[in-house]
Amino acid sequence: MAGSAIAAGTGWPLAGAAGEGREPNRKAIPSSGEEIPVIGMGTWITFNVADDPDALALRTEIVDTFFRRGGGMIDSSPMYGRAEAVVGHCLQELGHPEGLISATKIWTGSTGTGRNQHAKSLDLWGVDTLDVQQVHNLQNWEAHLETMREKREAGEIRYIGVTTSHGRRHNQLERILEREDLDFVQLTYNILDREAEERLLPLAREREVAVIANRPFRRKELIKRFESEPLPYWAGEIDCENWPQLLLKFIVSHPDVTCAIPATSVVEHMRENMGALYGPMPDDDMRQRMIEYVEAL
Repeated sequence: MAGSAIAAGTGWPLAGAAGEGREPNRKAIPSSGEEIPVIGMGTWITFNVADDPDALALRTEIVDTFFRRGGGMIDSSPMYGRAEAVVGHCLQELGHPEGLISATKIWTGSTGTGRNQHAKSLDLWGVDTLDVQQVHNLQNWEAHLETMREKREAGEIRYIGVTTSHGRRHNQLERILEREDLDFVQLTYNILDREAEERLLPLAREREVAVIANRPFRRKELIKRFESEPLPYWAGEIDCENWPQLLLKFIVSHPDVTCAIPATSVVEHMRENMGALYGPMPDDDMRQRMIEYVEAL
């Protein structure tokens, strides 16, 4: 099996306008100082497809586009059906691109099953080491974190974390962040779902924990809501050509967010998403302007 490692660059040529001649925006993982691209990709629903040549070829093209445009983190879970197997297929087809940041989860109430899921994830991804292993939605989190620490000591995991989604379990997540030694936390954060700004993001900064933002578009809801509306005239100041880029740049410009993981099953949408990896980021004044603009629509 191939190893997975965070590299300074992807080693792949960047295609098209997004990224040509420019360095992708990266942020550091606080616990190590290693930097990762601020735009990753999720696989919930979009990569849960049958063992069909056409479906697999499309996903391989999506992953190829992701890496060619500077991407790094791919996030998945045993909860996502065949997604891990499909990701592994794509990586194998592409020769395990340099720069992969493999991120997956343990999702079960059983400690023993969690160990089995971890072993299966290594096999499905085709790696010896998972860069990021997370407890999915805090299920049996104490036991799974113990397993993860053991596997990290054995060299099978580089970073450990926990996840929530849909704005749930914030009180429990806060308590875990306060008491546990974590590298990553994953939570929902986007331009309309900003509850995490109140306690969780400041706490992650204080505890030196990297933050992965999920549901950046509330699946497709925010795109559908705003795509018929004009982009603000000042979007060009932060190199945003479309709504996905504007929405993603809002998320990753927050100083305490490390990476966002939009999911897609459309190659052109991946190209749009990866455009948010490049160019200037909104400052505090611009972020407030963005909030006021979308809330007025």
